[in-house]
Amino acid sequence: MQPSDSKGTGMKLAKGAGALLGLLAAMPALAQAPGPIKAPTAEQMAAMVNKGDTSWMLVSSALVLMMSVPALALFYGGLVRTKNMLSVLMQVLMIVCVASLVWVCWGYSIAFTSGGENHFFGGLSKAFLMGVNGTTMAATFSNNVYIPEFAFVCFQMTFACITPALIVGAFAERVKFTPLILFVVAWLTIVYFPIAHMVWYWAGPDFLPDAPTDYGYLWGMGALDFAGGTVVHINAGIAGLVGCLVIGPRLGYKKEPMPPHSLTMTMIGASLLWVGWFGFNAGSNLEANGVTAVAFINTFVATAAAAVAWAVIEQIVHGKPSLLGGATGAVAGLVAITPASGFAAPITSILLGFAVSIICFFFVTTVKNRLNYDDSLDVFGVHCVGGIVGAIATGIVADPSLGGQGIFDYTKFPVVAAEYHMAAQVITQIKAVLLTLVWSGGVSAVLFLVLKHTIGLRPDAEVEFEGLDLAEHGERAYNY
Repeated sequence: MQPSDSKGTGMKLAKGAGALLGLLAAMPALAQAPGPIKAPTAEQMAAMVNKGDTSWMLVSSALVLMMSVPALALFYGGLVRTKNMLSVLMQVLMIVCVASLVWVCWGYSIAFTSGGENHFFGGLSKAFLMGVNGTTMAATFSNNVYIPEFAFVCFQMTFACITPALIVGAFAERVKFTPLILFVVAWLTIVYFPIAHMVWYWAGPDFLPDAPTDYGYLWGMGALDFAGGTVVHINAGIAGLVGCLVIGPRLGYKKEPMPPHSLTMTMIGASLLWVGWFGFNAGSNLEANGVTAVAFINTFVATAAAAVAWAVIEQIVHGKPSLLGGATGAVAGLVAITPASGFAAPITSILLGFAVSIICFFFVTTVKNRLNYDDSLDVFGVHCVGGIVGAIATGIVADPSLGGQGIFDYTKFPVVAAEYHMAAQVITQIKAVLLTLVWSGGVSAVLFLVLKHTIGLRPDAEVEFEGLDLAEHGERAYNY
């Protein structure tokens, strides 16, 4: 139905009682309507789109974009020294812009088209968004419920934008701009898009029963990742660790103080991240329904629990809870609940929030100091470690016996609930974590080393001492 027809129908229903009586008379016939339509046509899909779902997905896309710019940019920017503030802002902004262009040119197609017998990456049938328009639809997780494909493209594009932007925090203050952008383009193509395909691509609930092998490798394995524990956080976190090891520590690391120049900005960034994360997690349900609300409340309480836990730990260990610690704990909670957000119950989400702060605190303090790697803004310690905790814990908290949502068997039509085996699911989650670590870590190492030994990754010592703002961009963040 075209918008003009829809509007006209609404006006007729509002004008007189005759139309209302006609609608009431038709209700018995509507009640006897046939069940779900298997493998619906394009025309039938168009009639299965709900305006509320579409609106929620567009709002969620805007919320996730906000997580990159301004939220992540301010969060990271406040943590570095004044002389490097502008460079971090520029890096995050340009990564988002470049990633969005790469996404529409070939990323969406590689991530979300069928690879045939290949389950590791898709093809190029939708490169440059060929065949995607205002009339094409994308499946959700429910039979006969669809959203406009452009809404799905935009939502997933924001994930492709923020993931490589997370990486830069691991080697902030010591990387050249141009090699970084080249790395991002290559990393998205070789690492992010295939991982996204392996975890999130499948034929959809109306088509999978007739195409039982049309899915990504990890999806077919049964790995659960509601909103990006493996695809986003572990993926970016291990790449960040490899990057900081290849580039090396900052000049003066552990010899001179390098405090954050503006915890006020970091707090603003963390707060915006929390707000935007509701789109990140709850939007990943692709619909506006009860499971969306589950992901929403879990995102709320897990984050609160993790922030409180980090503050309590600092009170015990250091005698004073810090704002930086509270903000870091909040982000750790957001990271951990991401893969579990649509599967857990609120109480188990709170427990997960408490647990992840304890583990991440240990990594960003004890482990980093003992191994002596300069993960500038704790990308590995929070995102990778927190992502691993959340991904493995998803296998536990999703269990219906603990109040979890369980899993569904999409090879049946209509979809039915599947039997849940916690131990088997945890093992599957561990396999997904290991695959992500090996693939992202290995490819990232190759990319960083190639750039290091060709055009170079790190600025000269004099430039690094002066700060990247002036040397790389000819500007200062502040002109006093």
